[in-house]
Amino acid sequence: MTLDHVAIWTTQLEKLKDFYVKYFNGMANEKYTNKETGFESYFLTFETGSRLEIMQKPGIPGNMNDRVIKQHQGIIHISFGAENMEMVIRKSHEMANDGFIILRGPRRTGDGYFEFEMLDPDNNRIEVFAKYIENNL
Repeated sequence: MTLDHVAIWTTQLEKLKDFYVKYFNGMANEKYTNKETGFESYFLTFETGSRLEIMQKPGIPGNMNDRVIKQHQGIIHISFGAENMEMVIRKSHEMANDGFIILRGPRRTGDGYFEFEMLDPDNNRIEVFAKYIENNL
C-alpha cells in the first residue's frame, strides 16, 4: 500500500495553492469546480510523487491550530524533507523573511533530525527536516 495524498480544507484556495507552489515546489493541476455544491479543489504534486489536495466549500468550520505550541487531536503536520541541514536553515530564513512565524527551530531533535516548524497561511503546521549529521553546519 502507498499513501496517495492528504487533503486540507481552506477558505482561501488560491492563496494556499500559491504558498505550496512557491515554497515547496508543488505542481498544481487545473482547478476542479462543482458549481452545484460550491466545492473547488486542487491537487498539488511534489517531486517525490506525493500529493496534497486543497479543498474549499462553503460551511466548513475553521482550523483550531494557533500560533503557539497548542495542538489538537488528528493529523498535526505536513512534513517536507530537505536535502541537508543547510537547506533547512535557508528555508527557515526564507519563510521568516517573507513574514511567516517560525514556531520552533531550526533545531536538533532527540530522534536524529534537524528541523523547524511553522504554520501555512491557514495555520496548518508545516515541518521542514533533514537528517542530523554532526559537524555538518
